[in-house]
Amino acid sequence: MVDMKKKIIILGGGFAGVECAKHLQKKLSKSTDIEIILVSEDNFLLFTPMLPQVASGTVQTRNIVIPIRTIIKKVTFYEGRVRHIDPVTRQVSLWGTPEKPGITLEYDYLVVALGSETNFFGMNDLENNAFRMKTLNDAVIVRNRIIDMLEQANNEPDPDTRKSLLTIVIVGGGFAGIETAGELNDFLNDAIKYYPKIIMNDISVKVLEALPSILPGFSPKLAEFTQNQMIQRGIEINLRTAVTGFDGNIVTTKNLDDQTTDILHTKTVIWTAGVTPTNTVKRSIFKTEKGKIIINEYLEADGYKGVFAAGDCALCIDTSTQKPFPPTAQLAEAQAKRIAANLYSLIKNNSMEKFTYAPRGQMAVIGKRTGIVSIFGLNIRGMMAWLLWRNVYLKKMPSMSKRARLLMDWFQDALFDRDISRLKIMRANPIKEYETLQVLDDFW
Repeated sequence: MVDMKKKIIILGGGFAGVECAKHLQKKLSKSTDIEIILVSEDNFLLFTPMLPQVASGTVQTRNIVIPIRTIIKKVTFYEGRVRHIDPVTRQVSLWGTPEKPGITLEYDYLVVALGSETNFFGMNDLENNAFRMKTLNDAVIVRNRIIDMLEQANNEPDPDTRKSLLTIVIVGGGFAGIETAGELNDFLNDAIKYYPKIIMNDISVKVLEALPSILPGFSPKLAEFTQNQMIQRGIEINLRTAVTGFDGNIVTTKNLDDQTTDILHTKTVIWTAGVTPTNTVKRSIFKTEKGKIIINEYLEADGYKGVFAAGDCALCIDTSTQKPFPPTAQLAEAQAKRIAANLYSLIKNNSMEKFTYAPRGQMAVIGKRTGIVSIFGLNIRGMMAWLLWRNVYLKKMPSMSKRARLLMDWFQDALFDRDISRLKIMRANPIKEYETLQVLDDFW
């Protein structure tokens, strides 16, 4: 029997995708002729702003992820990777697995919210040797790497090798880079008590940023405060410094002011210097600019009615500056709400509304009990900002159990030393791609 329901497919289980699904299931709760489908590579929503805290051992991995099925109970969920999007035939194909072939799904309306991946700007040696801070697995691998370097350095007799083991380089002075540097520096300060042959002066945490200042787009006063705080805590900030390569032992850099080159001896580089839309979006026939889907004022993909895009994979222009909005979770959620409302209007044959966006503020944790917040025109720094950051993200947790667990993690971190156990988790192997079934009739 052929299913005559209209289908809305949402691609992506990040902030934009899940938020859109939540609002749609609420708006369409009484509609029996529409099915909402969410496709995500993972079966959980990851709170990415807390990844640095996982890397430093402040919070446990399971406490910053929320199972998608518990958030959107009336939505059909598929765990899978998107292989191809065809807006002409209105089909989405998913890669298969070793256990089953891939499938093809048909849709009436589509929301593309596939997010982004780490951008190494064509530098293959960096892509092969640097660590990332984009996924939960990345954060755990970085944590293991830092502990591994401490273990090796503690019994290393050669001073040069020892120095390179204890030099941690973070590339990128944006939110991810600064928060990662602050958390890892705190972790190293706490951990060295267990390594009798290492003192804090042996450890070097460096941030390399190509721009003239860290935290671009943030309040200049708060950015200056952050830089001063990090320097006081022993973190080295190198501005106007571009990384040109990393072979696993040596980082090559270029000073963008005088064009001189330099090298840094290190075994660990953490890359947070940029993201790019996924290859699925780049390979699609959507009109794109720098890999991002070009959208109109209603967040529809240019040339395709009923197809919307949100989050890191969408090119959303700020009409006041004629520049793209910075890719943030706050923007993704705002886009998701507007897309859900516009989809509902489209289904009910009503007029859609244009997307407008005014950021509510920005915040970051820059080290132990220290944060920065810019909200409602106010600049807050220090412990008050740190407490505000924790309060905001605690409220964002959708369940009481996750809030309680996160509070317990923070409480234990305040009372006890951090765990230095190194889990035997290695870098993930490249994911194999399995073919998709060409035809899937009456799948629903």
